[in-house]
Amino acid sequence: MKLESLPASNETKAKKRVGRGPGSGMGKTSTRGQKGQKSRSGASISAWFQGGQTPIYRRIPKRGFNNARFEEKFATINVSDLEKFFQDGDVVTPEVLKERGIIKKQLNGVKVLANGEITKKLTVKAQRFSSASVTKIENAGGKAEVI
Repeated sequence: MKLESLPASNETKAKKRVGRGPGSGMGKTSTRGQKGQKSRSGASISAWFQGGQTPIYRRIPKRGFNNARFEEKFATINVSDLEKFFQDGDVVTPEVLKERGIIKKQLNGVKVLANGEITKKLTVKAQRFSSASVTKIENAGGKAEVI
């Protein structure tokens, strides 16, 4: 037998058409079986559902220490935002940023990040700075002061 003498195969399989009458072999219950939750329309069972038994995440005891509750969150602002919202020679503080609506919450302080460019001479006072942002602010003639 040679490869070219093999019968032609259907490379794409036809989509299963359900609910098209008894002659199709997939009529009446449309391959869903009889009754039960999965036979109903709109039925979806979440991946973690365990048939009414108490799920594993509720059976396992919650214990041990987690540092997540002590995480410090900072409001972030980019150097490009300082360029956009402030004039040459301005003093930028967390209070001014909040007052102008540039940041919503101060959280544990403000961190200045280095995304974008700055050309204005600003004095920026914040709790944290990325090293690249300090370089950009100082190259523009400004000052970066840690509160």
